[in-house]
Amino acid sequence: MASTQPVDRLIGLRPLIRFGVVVFALSGLLFLLYPAVRPWHDESTVGGAIASMSSGAWVAAHLFAILSLILMPLGMLALCAMSAGTRGGRMTFAATVIMWLGAGLTLPYYGAEDFALHAIARAAGSGAQLDLLALVNAVRFGTPAAVTFAAGLALLGIAGVLLAISIWRSAILPRFSGVPLAIALVLLIPQFYLPTWARIAHGILVAVALLWLAWVLWTKSAARARDALPAALQTAESRSARVVMEETR
Repeated sequence: MASTQPVDRLIGLRPLIRFGVVVFALSGLLFLLYPAVRPWHDESTVGGAIASMSSGAWVAAHLFAILSLILMPLGMLALCAMSAGTRGGRMTFAATVIMWLGAGLTLPYYGAEDFALHAIARAAGSGAQLDLLALVNAVRFGTPAAVTFAAGLALLGIAGVLLAISIWRSAILPRFSGVPLAIALVLLIPQFYLPTWARIAHGILVAVALLWLAWVLWTKSAARARDALPAALQTAESRSARVVMEETR
């Protein structure tokens, strides 16, 4: 029984690994759509703010970001399961918890950006007497909103770094496979101060990092199963042969 445990464990993990592959890939594609679909106007002006925030593309883009941040920590469950019992297993778990906290702190801000600013901009665009820019600044830069958003983004960056270190230590995946995501998550805060093309490039980086992680997660788990199966079968055959020899004595 002990000789087949690694294979049995890999077989048992397959559904969770498939789930991780799918959600990582979806998270990457959705995060790419966020800056690609988002309208880019000068939001320091009333006209630019209305043009961007009142559009359906604004709602869709921020919803893509929200869904991406929900899916990304879910994909970590597969990495936690694969790394359990390895040198980097505890750090993978810590990265998962911190990523979940970071996403949780970040999501309310994205919700306000998506729904609150959209509603305000539509009201201003319809002719209602509103100080649009003052309301936008109140939503974006109010102390509770700004602090929780910055804390959430910082935690996501920390989670990315811990994940890269845990993958390097555990060697369950190619050692560098967590590095692109770590870089992308560390850049979450700085990219907000960059021009449009750089923010879109950052979205591409996040997508590439998550898609690569999904790919190596899938291929590595399949390779480990292929490598473990012959050894398990050989051990089982040897055990059966010994049993037959003992019975014939």
